Amino acid sequence: MQSPPRIFDRDLIARNMSRRPADVDDFITRLALDDLAERLLAVTRKFEQALILAPDARLLPETGVSASGPFHFARAATVVAEPGIPLLDPEEMVLPERGYDLIVSMLDLQIVNDVIGYLARLKAHLRPDGLLLAALPGGLTLTELRQAFLEADAMVSGGATARVAPFIQPGDSGGLLQRAGFALPVSDVEVHTVRYRSPLALMQELKALGAANPLADRPPRFATRNLIALASNAYEAIAADVDGRVRATLEIIWLSGWAAHASQQQPLRPGSAEISLTQVLGDRSKN
Repeated sequence: MQSPPRIFDRDLIARNMSRRPADVDDFITRLALDDLAERLLAVTRKFEQALILAPDARLLPETGVSASGPFHFARAATVVAEPGIPLLDPEEMVLPERGYDLIVSMLDLQIVNDVIGYLARLKAHLRPDGLLLAALPGGLTLTELRQAFLEADAMVSGGATARVAPFIQPGDSGGLLQRAGFALPVSDVEVHTVRYRSPLALMQELKALGAANPLADRPPRFATRNLIALASNAYEAIAADVDGRVRATLEIIWLSGWAAHASQQQPLRPGSAEISLTQVLGDRSKN
């Protein structure tokens, strides 16, 4: 079997995230966790064995609440771990237990090289009728920054350079769950606009969050001051507001899928319908 392409340099990601200041405001994770809490309240299931994973597990909650009451989360990290929190390799995922009835993946799918394999490995650790919830950045995330650097690189070198990570498109996300073997896959999108005093402030925050260029095929040299200045000018032309601040798009895709179980709704067998469409709509060939 052919190995998936190496898109992300996970060693570099680990180094970047391990340097994050202790007081950095990871507002993206906080935003996604608030959304997770609302989504869990709509699930009429009492979870007895739940796991939540993220690149950095320090912000992850130890408890959750579904429509059936509170439950405990086991926590795990996929990039940087704290004492007492296991560090797991998503490319060769072996979770602490099997038979989870809930697994939550928080913002780690976008830095996994083998996305289908990762989802399939998570499913293998779910009990029948267990639920997977996953949040990940969508394709519009940082679209302004990507476009600005493309324009700046074109002016400097006449070509394009990969400086912003690719993100999964919302239209492709449900198919990922199907290919990984999940039943009843559902995906939806939350789009947020974040404003910064300048493009440079956005770049500095990305660096502080450990979210600088994570690509394996990245430029061998750091961006020059001239390139950053050109990208900042292009960014302001693309997304500046009248007050001088600039907009950045954050798109969060939410995926949900279930491990197969006999109690779940099943599609009808082809040809099993008792009433034909001709009976309902009439024979259009006679009109």
